Parts: sequence; structure tokens; C-alpha cells
Amino acid sequence: MSNNVVTAEDVRLSYGETEALHGINLNLPQNQITALIGPSGSGKSTFLRCLNRMNDLIPEVRVTGTIRVAGQDIYDAQTDEADLRRRVGMVFQQPNPFPFSVYDNVTYGLRLAGITDPQVLAERVETSLKQAAVWQETKDHLKSNALSFSGGQQQRICIARVLAVQPEIILLDEPTSALDPISAGKVEESLVALKENYTLAVVTHNMQQASRISDQTAFFLNGQLIEAGPTAKLFLNPDQTATSDYLNGKFG
Repeated sequence: MSNNVVTAEDVRLSYGETEALHGINLNLPQNQITALIGPSGSGKSTFLRCLNRMNDLIPEVRVTGTIRVAGQDIYDAQTDEADLRRRVGMVFQQPNPFPFSVYDNVTYGLRLAGITDPQVLAERVETSLKQAAVWQETKDHLKSNALSFSGGQQQRICIARVLAVQPEIILLDEPTSALDPISAGKVEESLVALKENYTLAVVTHNMQQASRISDQTAFFLNGQLIEAGPTAKLFLNPDQTATSDYLNGKFG
């Protein structure tokens, strides 16, 4: 039985008077990939951003319920949000490397944390780029502008930037939707390899991708979690009619 690194209990999120998440209960098992699926506007990205408090940056947002990361209530008043976002890293839909070198991109978070030892930085850069499966393409171009690489390479550089600060959990919001199929496949391969050392949650509209890479799948609809369970079971024999209808393309 896997340990749950993240536990979410009765999570509700409101924008002013409008409730967008309605009592979500979901666990993220350690060293597994959880795919969050559902139509646009179903709440999956909103829920994902609750897990590292990115929604706090939006005016008039209110979150209730309990989310624990490694047993710690992340909405507790004592929570250090900067440290939380180091522990729970995030990769976005559009590749967003900073407009400077690969090396400076990957070391950015480390320097913010006060790490300046050149040997430590160099080792972390190599390790992170290898983990993100982009070392071979970048090792001879570490001083090149990250924006000079392809979209798929840029996205893997962004993954390396997250890995460099040694998070426990990696959140990815449609990380391949802006990429061509070959680049998307390389990102998928890197994510599957990463679960050996990390716990991942991936929002995706791509049902085939969810079935390929995830261990657990959670189906969201209209701000509710309809069902969650082992990916093979949910895809082949879902408990809820709405899940079956979505997977069969009856709406979306």
C-alpha cells in the first residue's frame, strides 16, 4: 500500500460568492503519477493550484477544508509559502524559461536559496538536466539562451529548474499541450522516470496520455471529483456513468 504524500479533505474554493470546488477529497500516493482529467472548467487546474497555494495570488479567493503535504497542513498560518512552493514545484502549460542561459535557469532557485558554491551548482545542474532527460541536448550549450531551444526542450529545462531545488512533489498543468507529438512523448518519458524519486500530479485533456503515464486518475466535472482510482480500472470499468460518458467522448 502506497503512502499518501498529499491528502485533501473537503476542499472548497470560492471566488467571492461563487464556489468553484465543491468538497474535494483526494490523496496523492507517494512515487506515483496522478492524472487529473475532465472537461475545461471542471476544476482540475484550480485544485492543482490549491496544492501549493498558487490560488492565494488571486484576489477574493477563499479555500476551506484541509490539505496536508507530508502530514503538514499547508493552509496553517505558520506555513512558509515560499518553502511550500519549493517542496511542491510546478510546471505550466506553456514552456516559460527565463530569457537567459540554461545554467542560470536551472540554478535560479538555488541562488535565491543562498546556494552559491560553484561545484554544488554545477552538480545540481547536471543532475537536474539528466533527470529531466534534456542533458544530452544541453550539456555543451549550458551558456546558451534557454529560449534558443525547441519548445519540448524548453519544457524539460523548466522541469529541470523545478527539480534543482529538490522538491517532494511536482505539479504539472497540461505540460505537453503546447508541444508537438514527438516532444510531448519525450516529456512523458521523463515524467514516468521521475516517479521513482518524486510524487507527481498532472492535469491533462489527453486521455491517451493519462492512460499511458498515470498510476491513478481523478475525474473532475463541474467543480466536483466524480471518482478517482487506479488508472486501468477507471478507464476500463468506471464506477460512475458520467466518467464513462466522458471517456467515450459523449461530452467534453
